[in-house]
Parts: sequence; structure tokens; C-alpha cells
Amino acid sequence: MGQSVSPKPSPVPQLSLFRTPLPWLAAFWKFSRPHTIIGTSLSVIGVFVISWTVVQDRVATPILNPFSLLLPLVACLAGNIYIVGLNQIEDVEIDRINKPKLPIASGEFSRNDAWGIVVFAGSLSILFAAFADWYLLATILLSLLIGTAYSVPPLRLKRFPFWASVCILTVRGAVVNLGLFAHYSYQLGLPIHIPARMWALTAFVIVFSIVIAIFKDIPDIEGDRRFNITTFTVRLGQTRIYQIARLIVSICYLGLLLASPWLNGVNWIFVLFTHTVLLGWFWWRSYRVAMPNQAASEELPLSFPDFYQFIWQLFFLEYVLYPIACLLG
Repeated sequence: MGQSVSPKPSPVPQLSLFRTPLPWLAAFWKFSRPHTIIGTSLSVIGVFVISWTVVQDRVATPILNPFSLLLPLVACLAGNIYIVGLNQIEDVEIDRINKPKLPIASGEFSRNDAWGIVVFAGSLSILFAAFADWYLLATILLSLLIGTAYSVPPLRLKRFPFWASVCILTVRGAVVNLGLFAHYSYQLGLPIHIPARMWALTAFVIVFSIVIAIFKDIPDIEGDRRFNITTFTVRLGQTRIYQIARLIVSICYLGLLLASPWLNGVNWIFVLFTHTVLLGWFWWRSYRVAMPNQAASEELPLSFPDFYQFIWQLFFLEYVLYPIACLLG
């Protein structure tokens, strides 16, 4: 008898917006990396709320211009799609190992499809920002520039752990928060002055962005090592970098807890209660995580991808809870 040969998996058919609109939209949602879309949306809205509290401190009845929120929201979401899409185009071979369900890696989108989406999203982002003011335009252009340097040769800064982290924390932490606050201040008639409450959020997000950058690379060690992407996980190992990331999360929350009583316009009691609960919740869940090379068990029931999504949920919550603390302040 001849030796049996396992059948090759059938290729995923490429999708078309016009022939298969619903599957295309589902693939586009994956392509946009939903957790980053949610994070970007909440940051745009959260910074707007904080700006609004600063206006209320100075003006009894501030005038609300809906475009001061709509334009940055569309511009930032389109910019987000440009950055994550460009990264997928450049990382398609790595993603076939680390993230095979992403649309380019799975074959749902061709490279040409992806390039079309990325170019359109980047152009839309710049166009909407240009309709607003120089503060938003500078925020968008700087974000797109850093996102391009992160993924595209010859720089391709994601190859270097330090510079990869700098790219993520610079965009998520400094550029988005401070740039959006300057935009809102200008639109709402305030002088461009960054108050302490905004610096505190920016510092928190910068440090937390380091955590996201570290956790993102932990399950990707096989593909990164094969393609010579020397992340901190490749250098130090999954377990050690996991412990470092937990320590940084603790520093992040404790720093805000210690600073909040001295922040004008922030309800420090609300911050103390909510962030103590979140920090305790984080540590409880962190002891129940199965590392990517471990099987889930009764002692470790939480998979690493689920825990990584939990880290993003903590990031989302900050842009909900901290603006509420400013409203209550």
C-alpha cells in the first residue's frame, strides 16, 4: 500500500467589497485590529472630556462645536488603520506564523487590497486633520510618520526593542494626548497650556504603553526569532519579561495613586478607589495566566491572548475612569 498523504488545506478565497461585502467588512474589521480602534476612540473622547473640564473651570457656559470632536475622531481612526495596516503588509511572512488569521496572512486580502486600504486611510486621516487646525494636522502627521518608521524599511524600528517601545509610547502617550488636548483647547477657545491633570494622564499612558509593547511580543517569540526581530522577549525569555511587565503595571498605577491628591481638578478619592481595585484585579488575574508555551489548567485557566486583551481593557478603562475623575473634581 502507498503511504497516505495529508491533504493540503484549501486556500482562503480573496474577498471583494462588491462581490462579498459582508465577509469583506468582517475581514476589514480584523485588518483594523479592533482593540486598537477601541483604544483610539476612547482616547479621542477621553481627552475631549478632560479638555471640557478645563474649559468649565474658566468659562461658565462654554460653546460646544461638534466638529471639534468629530474631525479628530475620524482623522485618528483613519490614521490608526493606516498604521496597523502598514504593519501587516510589512509583516505578512511573520504573521503567517504568529497571527495566521489576519486577512493578508490568511489570503482574504491581497497585498494590493491592503495597500489600497492603507493609502486611502492615510489620505483620509490627513484630509480631515487639515480641515481642523495645525495642532490636529501636526498630531496626525507625526503619528503617521512614526508609524511608518516603525514598520517600513530601511528604518523598520520594530526590529529594535528600545526603539519599538519608544514608537508605541510616543504615539499612544505623548503625541495623541498632548496633540489632541492642544487641538481641543484651540477649538474651545483656551490658551494652549497643558494642565497637571493632563500631564498625569499622559505619563500614565506612556508607561502603560510600554507594558502593551512588551506584552504584545510575548506570544510572538517564534516568528520574531525566525525573522531576526530581537524583541525583549527574544532576548530575555517569556517568563522573565512577563515578570518585568507586571512590575511596570504596578508602578504605573501606584504612581497615579500617589500623584492624584495633588492634581487640581481631579477627584483623588475616586482615583484611589477605582485604581486600587484595578491593580488588585490585575495581580489576581496575572497569577492565573497560562504562558503561550503552556496548556491551560485548573490552576492556570486564563489563556495568554485573553490576558493580553485584558491589558487592553485596562487601557480602555483609564480613558473612561480618569475623565470621570476630572468631571467629579
